[in-house]
Amino acid sequence: MVGYAFMGAAHSQGWRTAGHVFDLPMRPVLAAICGRDADAVRAAADRHGWAAAETDWRRLIARDDVQVVDICTPGDSHAEIAIAALEAGKHVLCEKPLANSVAEAEAMVRAAADARSRGQLAMVGFNYRRVPAISYARKLIAEGRLGTLRHVRVTYLQDWLADPAAPLTWRLKREHAGSGALGDLGAHIVDLAQFLTGERLVGVSALAETFVKERPVLSGASAGLSGTAGTETGPVTVDDAALFTGRLASGALASFEATRMASGRKNALHLEINGERGSLAFDLERLNELSFHDHTEPAPSSGFRRILVTEPEHPYLEAWWPPGHALGYEHTFVHQARDLVEAVAAGTDPVPSFADGLQVQRVLAAVEDSAAKNAVYTPVPQP
Repeated sequence: MVGYAFMGAAHSQGWRTAGHVFDLPMRPVLAAICGRDADAVRAAADRHGWAAAETDWRRLIARDDVQVVDICTPGDSHAEIAIAALEAGKHVLCEKPLANSVAEAEAMVRAAADARSRGQLAMVGFNYRRVPAISYARKLIAEGRLGTLRHVRVTYLQDWLADPAAPLTWRLKREHAGSGALGDLGAHIVDLAQFLTGERLVGVSALAETFVKERPVLSGASAGLSGTAGTETGPVTVDDAALFTGRLASGALASFEATRMASGRKNALHLEINGERGSLAFDLERLNELSFHDHTEPAPSSGFRRILVTEPEHPYLEAWWPPGHALGYEHTFVHQARDLVEAVAAGTDPVPSFADGLQVQRVLAAVEDSAAKNAVYTPVPQP
Protein backbone atom coordinates (compact mmCIF):
# COMPACT_ATOMS: atom_id res chain seq x y z
CA MET A 1 0.00 0.00 0.00
CA VAL A 2 1.18 3.51 -0.84
CA GLY A 3 -0.29 6.02 1.64
CA TYR A 4 -1.19 5.53 5.29
CA ALA A 5 -3.56 8.32 6.42
CA PHE A 6 -7.39 8.21 6.38
CA MET A 7 -7.79 6.02 3.29
CA GLY A 8 -4.72 3.98 4.15
CA ALA A 9 -6.29 3.07 7.48
CA ALA A 10 -9.62 2.20 5.86
CA HIS A 11 -8.01 0.04 3.16
CA SER A 12 -5.79 -1.65 5.75
CA GLN A 13 -8.90 -2.62 7.68
CA GLY A 14 -10.33 -4.15 4.53
CA TRP A 15 -7.25 -6.19 3.65
CA ARG A 16 -6.72 -7.29 7.23
CA THR A 17 -10.31 -8.47 7.70
CA ALA A 18 -11.45 -9.92 4.35
CA GLY A 19 -9.72 -13.30 4.77
CA HIS A 20 -11.10 -13.72 8.27
CA VAL A 21 -14.73 -13.23 7.17
CA PHE A 22 -14.97 -14.59 3.65
CA ASP A 23 -13.80 -17.97 2.37
CA LEU A 24 -11.30 -16.54 -0.10
CA PRO A 25 -9.36 -18.49 -2.73
CA MET A 26 -6.25 -16.53 -1.68
CA ARG A 27 -5.44 -14.89 1.65
CA PRO A 28 -4.21 -11.27 1.59
CA VAL A 29 -0.85 -10.77 3.30
CA LEU A 30 0.03 -7.21 4.34
CA ALA A 31 3.59 -7.15 3.04
CA ALA A 32 4.62 -3.49 3.05
CA ILE A 33 3.22 0.02 3.43
CA CYS A 34 4.85 3.16 2.06
CA GLY A 35 4.96 6.85 3.03
CA ARG A 36 7.49 9.67 2.92
CA ASP A 37 7.81 10.13 6.70
CA ALA A 38 9.82 7.16 8.00
CA ASP A 39 8.63 7.42 11.61
CA ALA A 40 4.98 7.95 10.68
CA VAL A 41 4.85 5.12 8.16
CA ARG A 42 6.57 2.74 10.60
CA ALA A 43 3.97 3.65 13.22
CA ALA A 44 1.21 3.06 10.67
CA ALA A 45 2.69 -0.32 9.75
CA ASP A 46 2.71 -1.37 13.40
CA ARG A 47 -0.80 -0.07 14.01
CA HIS A 48 -2.41 -1.67 10.97
CA GLY A 49 -0.47 -4.91 10.76
CA TRP A 50 1.91 -4.36 7.83
CA ALA A 51 5.08 -6.45 7.93
CA ALA A 52 7.41 -3.78 6.53
CA ALA A 53 7.59 -0.03 5.92
CA GLU A 54 9.08 1.78 2.93
CA THR A 55 9.67 5.47 2.21
CA ASP A 56 10.01 5.15 -1.59
CA TRP A 57 7.12 3.74 -3.59
CA ARG A 58 9.52 2.63 -6.31
CA ARG A 59 11.20 0.29 -3.84
CA LEU A 60 7.78 -0.91 -2.76
CA ILE A 61 6.67 -1.98 -6.23
CA ALA A 62 10.05 -3.61 -6.88
CA ARG A 63 9.60 -6.01 -3.94
CA ASP A 64 9.23 -9.66 -4.87
CA ASP A 65 6.75 -10.25 -2.03
CA VAL A 66 4.27 -7.71 -3.44
CA GLN A 67 1.68 -8.86 -5.99
CA VAL A 68 -0.96 -6.13 -5.46
CA VAL A 69 -0.28 -2.41 -5.09
CA ASP A 70 -3.01 -0.38 -3.36
CA ILE A 71 -2.74 3.38 -4.01
CA CYS A 72 -4.14 5.65 -1.28
CA THR A 73 -2.20 8.83 -2.06
CA PRO A 74 -3.41 12.27 -3.22
CA GLY A 75 -4.57 12.29 -6.82
CA ASP A 76 -1.50 13.98 -8.26
CA SER A 77 0.52 10.76 -7.87
CA HIS A 78 -2.09 8.19 -8.89
CA ALA A 79 -1.12 7.96 -12.55
CA GLU A 80 2.64 7.71 -12.03
CA ILE A 81 2.41 5.03 -9.33
CA ALA A 82 -0.34 3.00 -11.01
CA ILE A 83 1.35 2.91 -14.41
CA ALA A 84 4.71 1.98 -12.89
CA ALA A 85 3.13 -0.77 -10.77
CA LEU A 86 1.29 -2.26 -13.76
CA GLU A 87 4.46 -2.19 -15.84
CA ALA A 88 6.24 -3.94 -12.96
CA GLY A 89 3.76 -6.81 -13.20
CA LYS A 90 1.58 -5.93 -10.20
CA HIS A 91 -2.19 -5.87 -9.88
CA VAL A 92 -3.42 -2.39 -8.87
CA LEU A 93 -6.19 -0.96 -6.73
CA CYS A 94 -6.36 2.85 -6.96
CA GLU A 95 -8.50 5.12 -4.80
CA LYS A 96 -11.00 7.42 -6.46
CA PRO A 97 -11.03 9.73 -8.28
CA LEU A 98 -8.83 7.78 -10.66
CA ALA A 99 -6.64 10.80 -11.52
CA ASN A 100 -6.52 14.59 -11.51
CA SER A 101 -7.24 14.95 -15.21
CA VAL A 102 -8.80 13.14 -18.13
CA ALA A 103 -5.40 12.86 -19.83
CA GLU A 104 -3.90 11.11 -16.78
CA ALA A 105 -6.91 8.79 -16.53
CA GLU A 106 -6.63 7.92 -20.22
CA ALA A 107 -2.96 7.03 -19.75
CA MET A 108 -3.91 4.81 -16.81
CA VAL A 109 -6.57 3.04 -18.87
CA ARG A 110 -4.06 2.36 -21.64
CA ALA A 111 -1.57 0.98 -19.12
CA ALA A 112 -4.29 -1.20 -17.59
CA ALA A 113 -5.22 -2.58 -21.02
CA ASP A 114 -1.59 -3.43 -21.78
CA ALA A 115 -1.18 -5.03 -18.37
CA ARG A 116 -4.39 -7.06 -18.81
CA SER A 117 -2.83 -8.80 -21.79
CA ARG A 118 -0.07 -9.94 -19.41
CA GLY A 119 -2.51 -11.05 -16.70
CA GLN A 120 -2.43 -8.00 -14.42
CA LEU A 121 -5.72 -6.52 -13.18
CA ALA A 122 -6.64 -2.94 -12.25
CA MET A 123 -9.58 -1.66 -10.19
CA VAL A 124 -10.63 1.79 -8.94
CA GLY A 125 -11.88 2.11 -5.36
CA PHE A 126 -15.45 3.38 -5.37
CA ASN A 127 -16.24 1.73 -2.05
CA TYR A 128 -19.86 2.86 -1.78
CA ARG A 129 -20.78 0.36 -4.49
CA ARG A 130 -19.97 -2.23 -1.81
CA VAL A 131 -22.64 -1.07 0.66
CA PRO A 132 -25.01 -4.08 0.65
CA ALA A 133 -28.10 -1.87 0.36
CA ILE A 134 -26.66 -0.11 -2.70
CA SER A 135 -25.70 -3.39 -4.34
CA TYR A 136 -29.22 -4.65 -3.64
CA ALA A 137 -30.70 -1.46 -5.12
CA ARG A 138 -28.68 -2.11 -8.28
CA LYS A 139 -30.19 -5.60 -8.44
CA LEU A 140 -33.75 -4.26 -8.11
CA ILE A 141 -33.19 -1.72 -10.89
CA ALA A 142 -31.53 -4.29 -13.16
CA GLU A 143 -34.50 -6.61 -12.64
CA GLY A 144 -36.83 -3.86 -13.86
CA ARG A 145 -38.58 -3.27 -10.54
CA LEU A 146 -38.52 0.50 -11.19
CA GLY A 147 -39.32 0.22 -14.89
CA THR A 148 -38.18 3.01 -17.18
CA LEU A 149 -36.11 5.45 -15.13
CA ARG A 150 -37.08 9.11 -15.05
CA HIS A 151 -35.26 10.91 -12.24
CA VAL A 152 -32.01 10.46 -10.30
CA ARG A 153 -31.20 12.75 -7.34
CA VAL A 154 -27.96 12.46 -5.40
CA THR A 155 -26.48 14.72 -2.74
CA TYR A 156 -23.31 14.33 -0.70
CA LEU A 157 -23.01 16.85 2.13
CA GLN A 158 -20.20 17.35 4.65
CA ASP A 159 -19.25 20.23 6.95
CA TRP A 160 -15.58 19.74 7.79
CA LEU A 161 -14.69 22.96 5.92
CA ALA A 162 -17.56 25.09 7.22
CA ASP A 163 -15.17 26.76 9.68
CA PRO A 164 -13.11 29.35 7.74
CA ALA A 165 -10.26 28.73 10.18
CA ALA A 166 -9.91 25.09 9.04
CA PRO A 167 -6.35 24.70 7.70
CA LEU A 168 -5.19 24.53 4.11
CA THR A 169 -4.67 20.76 3.70
CA TRP A 170 -3.64 19.10 0.42
CA ARG A 171 -7.31 18.55 -0.42
CA LEU A 172 -7.68 22.31 -0.92
CA LYS A 173 -4.85 22.61 -3.44
CA ARG A 174 -5.59 21.94 -7.11
CA GLU A 175 -2.07 20.74 -7.84
CA HIS A 176 -2.55 17.87 -5.38
CA ALA A 177 -6.30 17.17 -5.33
CA GLY A 178 -7.34 18.13 -8.87
CA SER A 179 -10.61 19.60 -7.59
CA GLY A 180 -12.41 20.08 -4.30
CA ALA A 181 -15.81 18.76 -3.26
CA LEU A 182 -16.38 17.89 -6.92
CA GLY A 183 -13.64 15.26 -7.09
CA ASP A 184 -13.73 14.24 -3.43
CA LEU A 185 -17.49 13.77 -3.09
CA GLY A 186 -18.84 14.33 -6.60
CA ALA A 187 -16.83 11.40 -7.97
CA HIS A 188 -18.69 9.08 -5.60
CA ILE A 189 -22.15 10.30 -6.51
CA VAL A 190 -21.47 10.33 -10.26
CA ASP A 191 -20.25 6.75 -10.00
CA LEU A 192 -23.26 5.71 -7.92
CA ALA A 193 -25.70 7.28 -10.38
CA GLN A 194 -24.11 5.46 -13.31
CA PHE A 195 -23.66 2.19 -11.40
CA LEU A 196 -27.22 2.05 -10.13
CA THR A 197 -28.89 3.01 -13.39
CA GLY A 198 -26.50 1.09 -15.64
CA GLU A 199 -26.30 4.22 -17.81
CA ARG A 200 -23.75 6.91 -18.61
CA LEU A 201 -24.21 10.62 -18.11
CA VAL A 202 -24.10 12.24 -21.55
CA GLY A 203 -24.23 15.93 -20.59
CA VAL A 204 -24.20 18.30 -17.61
CA SER A 205 -24.96 21.88 -16.58
CA ALA A 206 -23.08 23.06 -13.50
CA LEU A 207 -22.27 25.75 -10.96
CA ALA A 208 -19.37 25.72 -8.51
CA GLU A 209 -18.16 28.07 -5.81
CA THR A 210 -15.24 28.57 -3.41
CA PHE A 211 -16.76 30.28 -0.38
CA VAL A 212 -13.56 30.63 1.67
CA LYS A 213 -10.79 31.71 -0.65
CA GLU A 214 -7.94 31.97 1.90
CA ARG A 215 -7.20 29.56 4.77
CA PRO A 216 -4.46 29.20 7.40
CA VAL A 217 -1.43 27.30 6.12
CA LEU A 218 -0.71 24.03 7.92
CA SER A 219 1.73 24.06 10.79
CA GLY A 220 3.22 20.57 10.58
CA ALA A 221 1.83 17.53 8.80
CA SER A 222 -1.77 16.91 7.81
CA ALA A 223 -3.60 13.99 9.43
CA GLY A 224 -6.35 12.82 7.11
CA LEU A 225 -8.93 15.61 6.83
CA SER A 226 -7.41 17.84 9.50
CA GLY A 227 -4.22 19.44 10.75
CA THR A 228 -2.90 22.29 12.89
CA ALA A 229 -3.37 25.78 11.48
CA GLY A 230 -0.47 28.21 11.43
CA THR A 231 -0.56 32.01 11.44
CA GLU A 232 -0.04 32.60 7.70
CA THR A 233 -2.72 32.09 5.08
CA GLY A 234 -2.71 30.73 1.54
CA PRO A 235 -5.16 30.53 -1.38
CA VAL A 236 -7.75 27.79 -1.73
CA THR A 237 -7.54 26.70 -5.37
CA VAL A 238 -10.42 24.19 -5.53
CA ASP A 239 -14.19 24.37 -5.21
CA ASP A 240 -15.99 24.21 -1.87
CA ALA A 241 -19.25 23.13 -3.50
CA ALA A 242 -20.60 22.01 -6.86
CA LEU A 243 -24.17 21.63 -8.09
CA PHE A 244 -25.06 20.18 -11.46
CA THR A 245 -27.83 18.65 -13.45
CA GLY A 246 -27.32 15.95 -16.01
CA ARG A 247 -28.98 13.78 -18.63
CA LEU A 248 -28.54 10.02 -18.81
CA ALA A 249 -28.26 8.19 -22.12
CA SER A 250 -31.91 7.05 -21.88
CA GLY A 251 -33.13 10.62 -21.41
CA ALA A 252 -33.65 10.34 -17.65
CA LEU A 253 -32.79 13.51 -15.73
CA ALA A 254 -30.33 13.70 -12.84
CA SER A 255 -29.32 16.26 -10.24
CA PHE A 256 -26.24 16.31 -8.03
CA GLU A 257 -24.92 18.37 -5.11
CA ALA A 258 -21.51 17.99 -3.49
CA THR A 259 -20.32 20.27 -0.71
CA ARG A 260 -17.97 20.29 2.26
CA MET A 261 -19.64 23.43 3.64
CA ALA A 262 -23.05 22.09 4.80
CA SER A 263 -22.96 22.83 8.53
CA GLY A 264 -24.29 19.96 10.62
CA ARG A 265 -23.84 17.35 7.87
CA LYS A 266 -20.98 14.97 8.60
CA ASN A 267 -21.15 12.36 5.84
CA ALA A 268 -24.65 12.72 4.44
CA LEU A 269 -24.95 10.89 1.12
CA HIS A 270 -28.56 10.57 -0.02
CA LEU A 271 -29.94 9.27 -3.29
CA GLU A 272 -33.38 8.71 -4.79
CA ILE A 273 -34.28 7.14 -8.12
CA ASN A 274 -37.78 7.34 -9.61
CA GLY A 275 -39.11 5.14 -12.39
CA GLU A 276 -42.43 4.40 -14.02
CA ARG A 277 -43.01 1.32 -11.81
CA GLY A 278 -41.47 2.44 -8.54
CA SER A 279 -38.86 4.38 -6.61
CA LEU A 280 -36.05 3.71 -4.18
CA ALA A 281 -34.10 5.88 -1.75
CA PHE A 282 -30.93 5.40 0.28
CA ASP A 283 -29.25 7.37 3.08
CA LEU A 284 -25.63 6.55 3.97
CA GLU A 285 -26.29 7.53 7.58
CA ARG A 286 -28.77 4.61 7.65
CA LEU A 287 -26.66 2.37 5.46
CA ASN A 288 -28.33 -0.92 6.41
CA GLU A 289 -31.68 0.29 5.07
CA LEU A 290 -33.18 0.78 1.64
CA SER A 291 -36.51 2.54 1.03
CA PHE A 292 -38.54 1.03 -1.80
CA HIS A 293 -41.89 2.01 -3.32
CA ASP A 294 -43.77 -0.32 -5.68
CA HIS A 295 -45.94 1.98 -7.78
CA THR A 296 -47.88 -0.97 -9.24
CA GLU A 297 -49.57 -1.64 -5.89
CA PRO A 298 -53.06 -0.21 -5.20
CA ALA A 299 -52.85 3.42 -4.10
CA PRO A 300 -54.69 2.98 -0.77
CA SER A 301 -52.01 0.59 0.54
CA SER A 302 -48.92 1.68 -1.39
CA GLY A 303 -46.04 3.81 -0.20
CA PHE A 304 -42.37 3.63 0.68
CA ARG A 305 -41.40 0.69 2.86
CA ARG A 306 -38.17 0.04 4.69
CA ILE A 307 -36.07 -2.96 3.67
CA LEU A 308 -33.56 -3.90 6.35
CA VAL A 309 -30.64 -5.12 4.24
CA THR A 310 -29.09 -7.61 6.68
CA GLU A 311 -30.35 -10.96 5.33
CA PRO A 312 -27.83 -13.59 4.15
CA GLU A 313 -29.49 -13.42 0.70
CA HIS A 314 -28.49 -9.76 0.38
CA PRO A 315 -25.17 -8.88 -1.31
CA TYR A 316 -22.03 -9.61 0.77
CA LEU A 317 -24.01 -10.61 3.87
CA GLU A 318 -23.77 -14.39 3.63
CA ALA A 319 -20.53 -14.33 5.66
CA TRP A 320 -21.43 -11.74 8.29
CA TRP A 321 -23.80 -11.70 11.27
CA PRO A 322 -27.36 -12.97 11.87
CA PRO A 323 -30.18 -10.90 10.29
CA GLY A 324 -30.67 -7.51 11.92
CA HIS A 325 -27.03 -7.18 13.03
CA ALA A 326 -25.87 -4.07 11.17
CA LEU A 327 -22.67 -3.36 9.29
CA GLY A 328 -20.80 -0.04 9.01
CA TYR A 329 -18.65 2.16 6.79
CA GLU A 330 -15.48 0.11 7.23
CA HIS A 331 -17.14 -3.04 5.87
CA THR A 332 -17.28 -1.54 2.38
CA PHE A 333 -13.48 -1.83 2.25
CA VAL A 334 -13.64 -5.46 3.38
CA HIS A 335 -16.04 -6.15 0.51
CA GLN A 336 -13.77 -4.26 -1.88
CA ALA A 337 -10.79 -6.39 -0.86
CA ARG A 338 -12.84 -9.57 -1.22
CA ASP A 339 -13.97 -8.66 -4.73
CA LEU A 340 -10.44 -7.89 -5.92
CA VAL A 341 -8.96 -11.07 -4.40
CA GLU A 342 -11.65 -13.18 -6.06
CA ALA A 343 -11.04 -11.46 -9.41
CA VAL A 344 -7.27 -12.05 -9.15
CA ALA A 345 -7.80 -15.71 -8.28
CA ALA A 346 -10.24 -16.23 -11.16
CA GLY A 347 -8.41 -14.02 -13.65
CA THR A 348 -11.60 -12.04 -14.30
CA ASP A 349 -11.90 -8.29 -14.79
CA PRO A 350 -12.71 -6.52 -11.51
CA VAL A 351 -15.24 -3.71 -11.31
CA PRO A 352 -15.22 -0.78 -11.23
CA SER A 353 -12.45 -0.79 -13.82
CA PHE A 354 -10.03 1.96 -14.71
CA ALA A 355 -12.30 2.57 -17.72
CA ASP A 356 -15.17 3.21 -15.29
CA GLY A 357 -12.92 5.65 -13.42
CA LEU A 358 -12.13 7.40 -16.70
CA GLN A 359 -15.84 7.81 -17.44
CA VAL A 360 -16.32 9.51 -14.06
CA GLN A 361 -13.30 11.71 -14.77
CA ARG A 362 -14.86 12.81 -18.05
CA VAL A 363 -18.05 13.79 -16.22
CA LEU A 364 -16.08 15.77 -13.62
CA ALA A 365 -14.19 17.58 -16.38
CA ALA A 366 -17.46 18.44 -18.13
CA VAL A 367 -18.84 19.77 -14.82
CA GLU A 368 -15.82 22.04 -14.37
CA ASP A 369 -16.07 23.20 -17.98
CA SER A 370 -19.78 23.98 -17.59
CA ALA A 371 -19.25 25.81 -14.28
CA ALA A 372 -16.52 27.93 -15.87
CA LYS A 373 -19.06 28.97 -18.51
CA ASN A 374 -21.82 29.82 -16.01
CA ALA A 375 -23.77 26.56 -16.36
CA VAL A 376 -23.68 26.17 -20.14
CA TYR A 377 -24.87 22.64 -21.03
CA THR A 378 -21.74 20.61 -21.75
CA PRO A 379 -21.72 17.18 -23.41
CA VAL A 380 -19.69 14.41 -21.77
CA PRO A 381 -17.38 12.81 -24.37
CA GLN A 382 -18.31 9.18 -24.95
CA PRO A 383 -15.86 6.42 -25.87
